[in-house]
Amino acid sequence: VFQFADKYRGPYSNGLKKVVCPFYCSYSGYQDELLWGAAWLHRATRNPTYLNYIQVNGQILGAAEFDNTFGWDNKHVGARILLSKAFLVQRLKSLHDYKGHADNFICSLIPGAPFSSAQYTPGGLLFKMSDSNMQYVTSTSFLLLTYAKYLTSAHQVVNCGGTRVTPKRLRTIAKKQVDYLLGDNPLKMSYMVGYGPRYPQRIHHRGSSLPSVANHPAKIQCSAGFNFMKSQSPNPNILVGAVIGGPDQKDRFPDQRSDYEQSEPATYINAPLVGALTYLAHSFGQL
Repeated sequence: VFQFADKYRGPYSNGLKKVVCPFYCSYSGYQDELLWGAAWLHRATRNPTYLNYIQVNGQILGAAEFDNTFGWDNKHVGARILLSKAFLVQRLKSLHDYKGHADNFICSLIPGAPFSSAQYTPGGLLFKMSDSNMQYVTSTSFLLLTYAKYLTSAHQVVNCGGTRVTPKRLRTIAKKQVDYLLGDNPLKMSYMVGYGPRYPQRIHHRGSSLPSVANHPAKIQCSAGFNFMKSQSPNPNILVGAVIGGPDQKDRFPDQRSDYEQSEPATYINAPLVGALTYLAHSFGQL
């Protein structure tokens, strides 16, 4: 698959534009996927072919570009964090630059650091953009904890100008984000459905908002589904564990089903949270 992608370069959405755009176009291009794929194949196989590929193609594929988000569309930051492990833990000197690239991302997140560019809500939530912002909260938390682990193994820190950032501080920042998500926020609202005493009741999810067959045996035609979407009643089916887009930049959350930017759950929001929660559960009380 990697060889095919490298041979026939281009965004996947070029051939599927009518089906996947505008919501799932590859806006970041194909370069990050090739770098990401090569990084994982190198880690999985230890085949020097992939290391050589990274060294030869890294710059062309955007290794040094400044990206400060990690998500389903743009994986550059994740690739840099992963490749920094090869330098920090496995002592591959040829990947030294990726430690610097990873540090730049970390410095962009540290409040008060000389190169900080991240925005936080008054309640302390990392805020990247209004559309499904929680995906960046969960992915960034996962990367912070992962990088903290690599730094600890190598007895290293991050230097952000005159600010020295330790692995412990990265863990503290990540934990604060996860705690906010789970209810430690101005609204005392858990943004994981079914968790805690207060959580979203009207998420933007068809299966959750439509009545069950037991309660509504008759078929519901596609157009009839809008009646349930527009209803102000809580969803009849609780999608336990789903994490939604979350509050706005002022910690406000209207809990409206039609507001997909804030109320829609997605696998790309939940997926990185699993890693972050696993780390925090394993190291509970030892941050």
